[in-house]
Amino acid sequence: MTAEAPTAPALSYGRLVPVTVHFDDLDALGLLHNARYPVMVERAWTELWAGHGVRFEGDWAAAGDACNAVRELTISYEAPVTRPGGYAVHLWLDRLGTTGLTYGFRFCSADGATTYAHGTRVLVRLDSGTLRPAPWSETFRTAGRGLLRPTD
Repeated sequence: MTAEAPTAPALSYGRLVPVTVHFDDLDALGLLHNARYPVMVERAWTELWAGHGVRFEGDWAAAGDACNAVRELTISYEAPVTRPGGYAVHLWLDRLGTTGLTYGFRFCSADGATTYAHGTRVLVRLDSGTLRPAPWSETFRTAGRGLLRPTD
């Protein structure tokens, strides 16, 4: 008789992106340092958007939609991460505006079943020359619509 691995909960919206917690991400108490959660989320978003061709390669004028700035970040910590290894970040968009967006995230177990932290972040797309708000490209908006969380 063989045991079957538990199945991951099905995501009804967004994407689950694998991330790795390393030993040096832990604090003196052996917990994932609170400042590392946003870094892990940022890396997951960077990977997800790179898959859609959105990336920064050193030239802000050519960066397009990758030229953006954080306006707001909220995070709530639900349970401690106590060891290195494989985890995941569940990513989605709550709002996709003309020049800004709000995304949601959960830092979770690799299968998505356990939530360790969750939050939101507001980004504003910037014009590289003026650093004023600028509209997202239609290509970006198309990809973003696929990440929108359904409204009830």
